[in-house]
Amino acid sequence: MGKAVLKRLGLLLGTLLLVSVLAFAAFSVIPGDPTGAVLGIEATDEQIAAFRARQGLDLPVWQRYLSWLSAFVAGDFGQSYKYDMTVGQLIAPKVGATLTLAAIAFALILLISLPLGLIAARRPGGLVDRAVTVLTQVTMSVPNFVMGIALMYLFALVLHWFQPEYIPPEQGLWPHLRFMVFPALAVALPKSAMTVKLLRGSILGELGQDYIRTAYSKGNSRGSALRRHVLRNAMIPVVTFLAMAIGDIMAGSIVVEQVFGVPGLGRVLISSINNRDYPVVQAIVVLLAAAVVGCNFLADLLYRVMDPRIEGT
Repeated sequence: MGKAVLKRLGLLLGTLLLVSVLAFAAFSVIPGDPTGAVLGIEATDEQIAAFRARQGLDLPVWQRYLSWLSAFVAGDFGQSYKYDMTVGQLIAPKVGATLTLAAIAFALILLISLPLGLIAARRPGGLVDRAVTVLTQVTMSVPNFVMGIALMYLFALVLHWFQPEYIPPEQGLWPHLRFMVFPALAVALPKSAMTVKLLRGSILGELGQDYIRTAYSKGNSRGSALRRHVLRNAMIPVVTFLAMAIGDIMAGSIVVEQVFGVPGLGRVLISSINNRDYPVVQAIVVLLAAAVVGCNFLADLLYRVMDPRIEGT
């Protein structure tokens, strides 16, 4: 397993390096110059030249990339073009809100999808299974931001379960988390529907295997066979899917933040794109990629533990 882990770790680092190249190159070749967005249209040629020299924009692209990469690895994400602060100082206060939203959304996916997937698979074709199938089809077809608007209208404006205004944790942890449940639910519902369908199909596929017939011959009921034998094997593709869905959860969190007014990375990312504040955008893109790739790496280790048959791959 040691060689496989090292191989996957090398792949992780290579992926992050490629993402950093693409992120840096993309903002180096797109039309437009950040000097106009930062200094304004009335900036003189001398001011523009001084700004470009101060930010290193007059250097070749490869030299700027190597300088940025070495600083990034050392924990220095660069200086914001728009604001008089480092990128780390700008995004650090926003990370907590985005991570909290994504973590709650992930927990909701597990709490919703695992019981529903098991219930649907216990009696395929039954009334509950058909109801779950219809519900998942409808939920999967609704984008995150539309789901967020619908949830805000229903729970905030109709039922008055929460105020549609962000509550920071400084005003109380429980009110903060209670508010965050609703944007997290908007992120979680579409992915929960996909997870339910995947888990149901995986369970039904395992129930047709020879080892399950052997378990039945030994006196195990369907429920006992599900708990003791099927669930562990059926969860392997689900774990893989959930790890791959981390990126969608983070991206969905950034979009839903705009609907619910959550002051997370989404607001900073959108304003930085509009202002051509490329160091901020590059840092956020690479950090999100690192989170996604890291989660996939941990999932790879987990399902190697769950299924020893793939240990050598």
